[in-house]
Amino acid sequence: MTLNLCVLTPNRIVWDSEVTEIILSTNSGQIGVLPNHAPIATAVDIGILRIRLKDQWLTMALMGGFARIGNNEITVLVNDAEKGSDIDPQEAQQTLEIAEANLSKAEGKRQTIEANLALRRARTRVEAINTIS
Repeated sequence: MTLNLCVLTPNRIVWDSEVTEIILSTNSGQIGVLPNHAPIATAVDIGILRIRLKDQWLTMALMGGFARIGNNEITVLVNDAEKGSDIDPQEAQQTLEIAEANLSKAEGKRQTIEANLALRRARTRVEAINTIS
């Protein structure tokens, strides 16, 4: 038995195919979803989506949004998403270093909040590459 997973951003369909299982980062922690999961709607946090296809695990960096699960269909609507395999490791590491530097230079609440969000996004992208499948 499988699940149909669809990951959408405002600009494109990132994923639309059957999967065996997912692990999704929500605002209240990670949830695992297997076939016949109870219906749920949840906020998606900046974090990693782990996708199991038979014996293989894939990762995707998600940048916050919403998910709806029901009738063996999962729809994830996010601000942005990247497959771990599509992320350039050098560029992601550079972005992380810049985000860390910007956080240390941030002045005032607004800059600190924006710098923290940029740092979380950068860490998620690096984690999506480095996650052992």
